[in-house]
Amino acid sequence: MNKLTTRIKATLAIIILTVTAFAFANPSERYFEIAKNLDIFATLFKEVNALYVDEVNPNKVIKTGIDAMLASLDPYTNYIPEDDIEDFRTQSTGQYGGIGALTSKIDGKIMIVMVMEGYSAQKNGLKIGDEVLKINDIDVTNMDRSEASDLMKGQANSDVSLTVKRHNHNEPIVLNFKREKVKISNVPYYGMVTDDIGYVKLSEFTLDAGKEVRTAVTKLKTEGATKIILDVRGNPGGLLMEAVNITNVFLPKGQEVVATKGKIEDHNQVYKTLNQPVDTEIPLVVLINSGSASASEIVAGTLQDYDRGIIIGQKSFGKGLVQITRPLTYNAQLKVTTAKYYTPSGRCIQALDYSHRNADGSVGKVPDSLKAEFKTVNGRSVYDGGGIDPDFDINKETLSPIAYTLFTKGHIFDYATQYFYSHEKIASAKSFKLTDDEYDEFKAWLKDKDYSYTTQVENNLKKLEENALEENYYEDIKDRLKELTETLEASKANDLDDFKSQIKTLLEEEITGRYYLERGSIETSFDNDEDIAKSVEILSNPAKYNEILSKK
Repeated sequence: MNKLTTRIKATLAIIILTVTAFAFANPSERYFEIAKNLDIFATLFKEVNALYVDEVNPNKVIKTGIDAMLASLDPYTNYIPEDDIEDFRTQSTGQYGGIGALTSKIDGKIMIVMVMEGYSAQKNGLKIGDEVLKINDIDVTNMDRSEASDLMKGQANSDVSLTVKRHNHNEPIVLNFKREKVKISNVPYYGMVTDDIGYVKLSEFTLDAGKEVRTAVTKLKTEGATKIILDVRGNPGGLLMEAVNITNVFLPKGQEVVATKGKIEDHNQVYKTLNQPVDTEIPLVVLINSGSASASEIVAGTLQDYDRGIIIGQKSFGKGLVQITRPLTYNAQLKVTTAKYYTPSGRCIQALDYSHRNADGSVGKVPDSLKAEFKTVNGRSVYDGGGIDPDFDINKETLSPIAYTLFTKGHIFDYATQYFYSHEKIASAKSFKLTDDEYDEFKAWLKDKDYSYTTQVENNLKKLEENALEENYYEDIKDRLKELTETLEASKANDLDDFKSQIKTLLEEEITGRYYLERGSIETSFDNDEDIAKSVEILSNPAKYNEILSKK
């Protein structure tokens, strides 16, 4: 018990120090409070461990306490136990030992949902749509996805076998692989969306992100690109220096990109571009949405502040906090917020209230009275307090309940697998379209599938009926409620046709991924992407582009 108590104190000392270090003006008072609370915690746990009616798992209980304490600070200060270090390292570096396959749990089954180009999974015949039954003869059918994923990973050059169930095969197939060092690309795709507009998809900010963007833009220019779309939608951020390196592709050497400011003044720092740019004049659009956070917001905000490009999409996430990692005992780590970052105009992108967000994680509306105004180089007004506001805010079409249900229940995925095995080849990803007859075949395939769903209108109607019964109004309105219910049921019967466009788009992206992997899914989405359409419109009109950036 003494060793356990010592471990508890050692682990918590560093963390509690960060929480309380500035809570007391008198240093002796501060350290007394730290020692007192550590002693209370250790004594409390000792009593719980000795007396609680059931066996207490010390790792689980203490981690719960640590997580709750850190959650009271902000969502990004986290405790990383030794067991999670490998996943954390993968997030930071984009590298791991594996075969280059992504899995997901679909309808209770562990399925291969993507195979990475050039790695062992692709070279040795693993297919999207394969169901994983065993890994190295270990049954994984009742495991969760993360457990199975951990079994697939391991030291480079080690062997691993997968037993999979494949569409149209009666018996399971055993495939053997050699694990290798897998590097998740920061730029999973770059290519031309028109004859003169290049597109770069940036999905991560791990090591070498700046180098990958630099390479992509350089190659696109050799292919005829005279304008660029940089897409950071859904990019949660990552390494701050890679954000600096990416802005450096479009900004001259020596330009300020971001400043970090915290309680310890000696740690405050200004980051500037360090290298020669690729092109400081090429017209540029940056795409953002509510999933664009942290380093993505540094890139978008800095380019906006310098009037170097036009921002299109939806308001970004609003994470303007900087974290560093500190080592703890027993190979654990603490990721702790130490500063806020500020773009060159002086604005902080951090949402004023990061604990209350919309259901999709986006920032709610911030009252104008709480926002401060800043100016870009050309004198345009920009604001702090809640992410990056795009120059063009595109209202995205909400995914219909039926499309969402077909996707989440795996019907889109399963039909794409069947389509792949019944069609040897398809048109290029950019030109592939499902015909109306093929969509009718999909509808027929669905007839014996469960895709029941409840709309928000149905939920509201049910709530209205409950309230009417409770308040004795039901008899007065029951006929109208019945009429509304019947009308709604009739309308839902037509949902496969009414939302045909959405469902076809999901099917086309899933199907092309089977033939052309991630590149195919991305290229297929171009024609239905409102943000890209607006980008092409603006970039194809130089007068409009220049007018927007010079407008005061």
